[in-house]
Amino acid sequence: MTDPRLESSDRLFKIDELNERSRAILRQIVESYLQTGEPVGSRNLSRSLPMNLSPASIRNVMSDLEHLGLIAAPHTSAGRLPTQSGLRLFVDGLLELGDLSDDERRSIEMQITGHNPSSFDALLNEAGDMISGLSHCAGVVLADKQVDRLKHVEFVPLDPRKALVILVGESGAVENRILELPEGLPASSLPRASNYLNAQIQGLTISEAIAKLNAERDKTKAELDELTERMINAGLAEWSGTLDDSKSLIVRGRSNLLKEVSAQEDLERIRQLFDDLEKKRDLMQVLGIAEAAEGVKIFIGSENKLFSLSGSSMIVAPFRDDQRKIVGVIGIIGPTRLNYARIIPMVDYTAKLVSKLLT
Repeated sequence: MTDPRLESSDRLFKIDELNERSRAILRQIVESYLQTGEPVGSRNLSRSLPMNLSPASIRNVMSDLEHLGLIAAPHTSAGRLPTQSGLRLFVDGLLELGDLSDDERRSIEMQITGHNPSSFDALLNEAGDMISGLSHCAGVVLADKQVDRLKHVEFVPLDPRKALVILVGESGAVENRILELPEGLPASSLPRASNYLNAQIQGLTISEAIAKLNAERDKTKAELDELTERMINAGLAEWSGTLDDSKSLIVRGRSNLLKEVSAQEDLERIRQLFDDLEKKRDLMQVLGIAEAAEGVKIFIGSENKLFSLSGSSMIVAPFRDDQRKIVGVIGIIGPTRLNYARIIPMVDYTAKLVSKLLT
């Protein structure tokens, strides 16, 4: 039988479709699973429920929840585990989020800033390490690639139709692009374009430089000939990049996922998750979806195709730059059996802290 944690009902339920008894029993089954990983039976539920119900009454409610696809029996066990649909309903409607203590907030701040990260990438690496260590999961960060603030731009001829565009950041970081040149472009256009850009965009980020040059289009036309302007426009488009080369993916703490793994089926799931994490393009596409979210985004099991086999969960939140533009997401990837109440506010606070540090 398929692991019930990986199964999903054909439709999503809303919490108000369940009565009080059903909600209480589903909550207890999920919380027991998150704490122990073991199925729970009606007798144990009767001792832990906040209401006085007989084991027979509990079994009737469990039967209804199983019929709805919210819980399932693993193998021949008399106990029940939540399905993916049951976990989703719990997270969306029954989960009581905790809040980070002042000490926990200070600890997060110290771990990210205590090493005095010298660049955007260093900050994201520190944040990825920190959230991986605190959650005991894999920390994941997807962000726009940065060349910090531009210090120097240069066009270097390669042949009559190609040039190398070199972008140097204030931190010393360097990015290169191959640029197709307009036909008939005179050799003098390359140093002229370099001088023009260095006078206009020094000290700006790439996105700020593009915005400035677009806003001053008329002024650009007045100072540059048509072919040189076309070359700069092509360079701007090249710097904008595509998903593969404009995004930086950081995955930290994969070894955390191997801790406390005992059952063979759990080990196979972790191996599958490692395979999933190697599919960087797929992971970047999933994280790209989360960039559109205003707050914390939670993926459970096969809700996203990337984790359909390993049945993993991902909790991520976006962070912003000093223009309030979303420039990346940060969060964790781990088993479906997570301490959601603790990790969701941790991810949310970390994303907000990274935003604060970037501004």
